[in-house]
Amino acid sequence: MTANPMLSGDHFRLGTFSSNCSSGMTPTKIAERWDNSWDNNLALAKMLDAAGIDFMLPIARWIGYGGETDFHGNVLETMTWAAGLLASTKNIAVFATIHTAANHPAVVAKQIATIDQIGHGRAGLNIVAGWNKPEYEALGLTLPDDHETRYGYAQEWFDLVRKLWASKEHFDWNGKYFKAKKIKGDPAPLRGSVPVLNAAGSPQGREFATDNADFLFTPAIDLARSVTEIADLKAQARAKGRKVGVLTFSHVICRPTRAEAEDFADLTAVKNADTDAIDNLVNLQFAHAHSFPHDLLAQIKHLFALGHGGFPLIGTPDDVAEGILKLHATGFAGTTLSFVDYVKEFPYFRDTVLPKLKEAGIR
Repeated sequence: MTANPMLSGDHFRLGTFSSNCSSGMTPTKIAERWDNSWDNNLALAKMLDAAGIDFMLPIARWIGYGGETDFHGNVLETMTWAAGLLASTKNIAVFATIHTAANHPAVVAKQIATIDQIGHGRAGLNIVAGWNKPEYEALGLTLPDDHETRYGYAQEWFDLVRKLWASKEHFDWNGKYFKAKKIKGDPAPLRGSVPVLNAAGSPQGREFATDNADFLFTPAIDLARSVTEIADLKAQARAKGRKVGVLTFSHVICRPTRAEAEDFADLTAVKNADTDAIDNLVNLQFAHAHSFPHDLLAQIKHLFALGHGGFPLIGTPDDVAEGILKLHATGFAGTTLSFVDYVKEFPYFRDTVLPKLKEAGIR
């Protein structure tokens, strides 16, 4: 069994986010926006693996956000994506992102156990309780208006997954949302479970995350606010006898000079922003999700144009390293990274920023 980098060491974890989706995290119209082909994802995974990056995290999407580019209209399905990447890498952890409403827990339990064997213990599960109403409608499902129902369903879903992994005997399940007779879940993941990630902003979501997840995913919009938020989340988990790491997500534009980085940010997020897609994305997030603080809407809209609301790491290698060190000092356990073109831009980040983080003692 291979070490899972999400479970070992106390270093600041780095991963990539959304490389399975068209345009990645950047709703821009420029021609060089991310092409999420399998070949590009495979090339990226091998590059990340060789550089010692800890994990890859996908977004599960079923319809795009419209606009000129139909941002996230082309999406590689995450379980099969993870299986292929785990088979093609040696050390990196790869998550599958799974919507509880669209995937039966008995199927997911077996899929995760299978890809964990493929990766010799490097699989991870990112649980999504649901928020995107048009996606539910596209799948013929109804999004519950209240978070209690969404997370009540997700809790029973995950309870059944865990029981399938843990049970040595056949069992019956007679829950509120799921029924099963004489079911058994062999095989289990190699460690009995896998690292679990959950993004949650509502009080109900944070109860779910601190009850179940190893890592909670939350945006870093205002770092002073994040200090308190992280402390509160860790205390909430500690009161339940649990330990939860808090991850965030960042968007990187790293160039030799600050002016070059800022010019490229302006080119992608101002001059060529897919404004219709951004409006749809922001409106949906604020209508049905509590992942982002609602009182920071204007600031958030520009961040969505830049990198889906991620913490901006824009400037020279020194600037980018300093931004990551600030996230570490704030209390985050790690961050994802996105680039306009991951394969083209990651090597410069690898060669210029990673050594600075190692020198600073966080990697």
